[in-house]
Amino acid sequence: MSDSTTSRSGRPAPGGRHPVILRVSSLVVAGVLSALMVTAVVPPIVADQSDRAVVDAPVKLLTAPINGDIDSLSATPGGEVNAGDVLARISNARLDRTTLIMLEQKTSDARQKLAATQEKRSSDLNYLTSLNEEIDGQLAQLKSQFKSQIEELRAKVAESDSLGGAKKALVDRQTKMVERNTASMDMLNPTLKQYSAALHNTDAEKAKLGQKIGQLEALEKGIYVGDDLTPIATLVQKRRDIDLDAKRLAIEETELSAQLADQKGLIDAERTRLDKLAAAEVRVPGQGMVLTVQASKGRHVSAGDALASLIDCEQQFVVAIFSYRQGQNLAAGTHVRVDGAPFKSGIITSLLPKTSDKLDERYAVPFPQTERREMYAIVMPDQKSGDGLRTESAEAGQSAPCSVGKWVTVTRDNGVAVPSMSVAWRQLAAFVTSWGSANAQSLHERNRKAGHARLSAKFREAPQDRYALAKWKDWPARTEAVVAK
Repeated sequence: MSDSTTSRSGRPAPGGRHPVILRVSSLVVAGVLSALMVTAVVPPIVADQSDRAVVDAPVKLLTAPINGDIDSLSATPGGEVNAGDVLARISNARLDRTTLIMLEQKTSDARQKLAATQEKRSSDLNYLTSLNEEIDGQLAQLKSQFKSQIEELRAKVAESDSLGGAKKALVDRQTKMVERNTASMDMLNPTLKQYSAALHNTDAEKAKLGQKIGQLEALEKGIYVGDDLTPIATLVQKRRDIDLDAKRLAIEETELSAQLADQKGLIDAERTRLDKLAAAEVRVPGQGMVLTVQASKGRHVSAGDALASLIDCEQQFVVAIFSYRQGQNLAAGTHVRVDGAPFKSGIITSLLPKTSDKLDERYAVPFPQTERREMYAIVMPDQKSGDGLRTESAEAGQSAPCSVGKWVTVTRDNGVAVPSMSVAWRQLAAFVTSWGSANAQSLHERNRKAGHARLSAKFREAPQDRYALAKWKDWPARTEAVVAK
């Protein structure tokens, strides 16, 4: 009798084979679990690669520049916008124009006062012209009159001199007669008195002549002294007063002109301000994507109210999570490679131990949640390498896409080849899938060729029976359609 653990054919019985299979299966499962645990725990601590990285960008808040009603709003959440696009139009029909009205009233008053001042000054100038003509006429007449009076006085002085000389000759003759006792003193005394009177008359005429000459000289110098010059002195004083008033009005006119120019500048500035407050356009500062919209068409908003939040796609960066043990290797300035982001290379600008709600509000996507002893690495595009935000669409002349929220992989340059296990498993799955697809296609191609070969051989081995061929020819032609399944 054969052994119970051995079959008739000499092979081990199934009962004896099960422990070996279970033992091998247990070892395989334990090995796989151990490998999974090791690859899941060890690489994140020392790995130079992280697939827990997301593309992020700062958020810009677009606010209303003025108070008013929203006439149009073209922002939609998730829509892409370019620099200079009009996001909203706001109009305000309820403007306070009190300041403009007051300025215009002051300007009108200043303009009227300036016109009155100019008219008064023009009247004073005309009056000065008339006074000058009157004074010039009277001066000419007085000069002529003084000259004639001077000539007359000179003639009188000459006449007085002649009469004095005659009286002196008579006095001398009578004096000689008295000395010769041919005449008495009673005859000489009246003659002496007449001679004295003639001398005094001559002095008086000379004094009048000197007075007239002095008045003429003063008149030529603009000095008006004497009763005869009182009227002309009054006119000259009046001319001086009118001239001073005209100069005062000229100064006042200059001041009013400057004030009017200032008022006009204030009015222009106020009108410009009102024009800006009456209507405004909210334009997009740069290329990006609308995140949220906080307003609607027809709504009344105040200056500073939020209209929409915009993701600044031109400032895209990557937030990657690494172990704190990699802090020295990932210091600021470290170059890294980025797979799946709009930029292919970048520079770590800062390391953050943790984040907060206030910090997350500044960005489009909240930072991913970290575990214990992990940190954030902020990766900015490497502009020095010429990479920047260049993509295939950007090289074709189009704007770079907004990839905010996309998960990417960050790898440190010149680091130890310790990849992220999730990336390694994903690459392995892709390789297996591609290898299986290639093998399946190769097997399908070989089967197809073998089928063709066998079909050709069968056709060559078929007997050429005339009777069968004749019976085959007797069959009527069929026109049924053949449908291949």
